[in-house]
Amino acid sequence: MQTNFTIQPLSNQKLENTLKVKIDSKTKPIGALGTLEDIALQIGMIQNTDCPSLNNTSILVFAGDHGIARKGEVNPYPQEVTAQMVYNFINQGAAINVFCKQHAIDLKIVDAGVNHTFENISGLIDAKIDFGTKNYQEQPAMSTSQCISAIEKGADLIVKSHADGCNTIGFGEMGIGNTSSASLLMSYFTKIPIKNCVGSGTGLDTQAIKNKQHILSGVYQQYTLSSPLEALATFGGFEIAMITGAILKAAELKMTIIIDGFIVTSALLVAHAMYQNVLDYCIFAHVSEEQGHQKMYEFLNKKPLVNLGMRLGEGTGVAVAYPIIASAVAFLNNMASFESAGVSGNK
Repeated sequence: MQTNFTIQPLSNQKLENTLKVKIDSKTKPIGALGTLEDIALQIGMIQNTDCPSLNNTSILVFAGDHGIARKGEVNPYPQEVTAQMVYNFINQGAAINVFCKQHAIDLKIVDAGVNHTFENISGLIDAKIDFGTKNYQEQPAMSTSQCISAIEKGADLIVKSHADGCNTIGFGEMGIGNTSSASLLMSYFTKIPIKNCVGSGTGLDTQAIKNKQHILSGVYQQYTLSSPLEALATFGGFEIAMITGAILKAAELKMTIIIDGFIVTSALLVAHAMYQNVLDYCIFAHVSEEQGHQKMYEFLNKKPLVNLGMRLGEGTGVAVAYPIIASAVAFLNNMASFESAGVSGNK
């Protein structure tokens, strides 16, 4: 069982200098392309080249159910919606389908642990650990072995994507109740009180949010945890654990990782607690309307590319921000330099 990864820091000073010179020599004032210049530099460093490319860009959407959602105390939608949305993904009806088609992104849907039996559906990857997690009001969400298995399966899917020529990857999720897991994980890793981590999820009103805060505060106080893996097994979902493994393996394979919203960032918090160098490989697509997401960015000292007021999940933030990342690579590779264009450069 794999929980050990080798993630190298991006520390090639010679290449970094080469990339900076190339960026600064383009026909523009120094720094005039702002964040696009930072992205171009980062992707060049990840790929160890001054001519990077985005190959077979993919988004993996992991779906899983949560034991706490069966009671309906923290989620306005019933648990059955998770399976219904998986069918919607497969039938090309969701927002993520539309955006991936628009930007020619390969989309894969993964059953990480939905509380439903899918009968050999074409286009659905079966990585099911169990029919949803346990209710962490009563016991840890999953066993340690289940958690490790989920991490492994997430990593294995990245190995397959990488073997197919993918070097740029994003993640999405679907799972009624997973904002509760994300809030608990956020509180554990950032030490921010639960009440400041919990948001409206899929649409809770003010009173329901207060109730959710009360319930999750009680859950948090039940457990004394001593490691990132134990926290993930106690509070996580199978989809969050698989995303954690996928992030770690993608960084190990030197892939560019595009981080989506609140749930995916909670998986990144786990991965970061295990291997801090993982952040070198991450680009942060957007900030969610979930109140905790901005605080996660503050904890990680990172800034998102866009703020569109989105809170859908599914990897939609990755898909809509992707053209910005593609633009960064395009200017680095295709924009003329002062010398090649015969334009007088910066003095």
